[in-house]
Amino acid sequence: MALTSPTATGHDLPAFQRTRRLRGSSAIRDFARETTLQPSDFVYPLFVVEGAGVRNEIASMPGQFQLSLDQLEDEIGNLRGLGIPAVLLFGIPDAKDSEASSAWDLDGIVQRAVREIKRVDPGFLVITDVCTCEYTDHGHCGILVGDQVDNDRTLPVLARTATSHAAAGADIVAPSDMMDGRVRVLREALDVSGYHQVPVMSYAAKYASAYYGPFREAAGSTPAFGDRRSHQMDPGNAREAMREIAIDLDEGADLIIVKPALSYLDILRTARDTFDVPLTAYNVSGEYAMVKAANRLGWIDGQRVALETLLSMKRAGADRIITYHAKEAADWLA
Repeated sequence: MALTSPTATGHDLPAFQRTRRLRGSSAIRDFARETTLQPSDFVYPLFVVEGAGVRNEIASMPGQFQLSLDQLEDEIGNLRGLGIPAVLLFGIPDAKDSEASSAWDLDGIVQRAVREIKRVDPGFLVITDVCTCEYTDHGHCGILVGDQVDNDRTLPVLARTATSHAAAGADIVAPSDMMDGRVRVLREALDVSGYHQVPVMSYAAKYASAYYGPFREAAGSTPAFGDRRSHQMDPGNAREAMREIAIDLDEGADLIIVKPALSYLDILRTARDTFDVPLTAYNVSGEYAMVKAANRLGWIDGQRVALETLLSMKRAGADRIITYHAKEAADWLA
């Protein structure tokens, strides 16, 4: 005999499961929640520039700033107070050239920023972005031959840059260039230089995305011509991302980044199911800017949308999230 459940009118209906029992109050919802966010999940990107007393708000990224080195002590203290454990550093040098020579300068902007942060708070985790786009006068992610990025000529520049970051005290180096073979070359250079313990956090699945627009204003890295589709991944490819991750892990990567995050949650999920390594999602500038713009126009509740977006990345499998929302999200979660 089929099980039945009485209704208010006394009629019998087929029995059903009352899943709403676990949604009836805030306390019950919190108790039953599968995925949670906390400030320790976040990595905060920082843009450092030359000069003193510089705190330039980035027009397309409200609430984000280019900071001079003398601003870092307060910034790191604020992040530490919010429970955010790490930053990802991007440098904007005064001088640029075709060879990205300021990228590996031991007294370059990122190298000095690393040393300053370590002076202020030796235990704070410093990750450095390794690429040439902020340091070249043409804005591309490598050394040009004609109008093409030459993969193999770029590799020694990346290796030298990563080693200079490690020498300055960086805890983790993160190559974002998408050159073939760069993880192997970086790992070898770090090991030969005695930095065996410095991990490589590879942007293994980095797509040629339209979501990067505001970042290029922030970092001064807009290409003078062309685009980056010859080296960043085609947005239509998912299986290729797993191949890229596998290659980077085989070459010595210790941690993996998927970038962007919001439109690539399927990539995050597949990567989480396929690889048992620390996985980071990059909640990129365009994703941040859209939330800020829509909130400013009153079209969305920016706080709820931002937290829901970050939660979706964690739910999809990210262990950590690089996000411009980090400070405000940490404050909202407190």
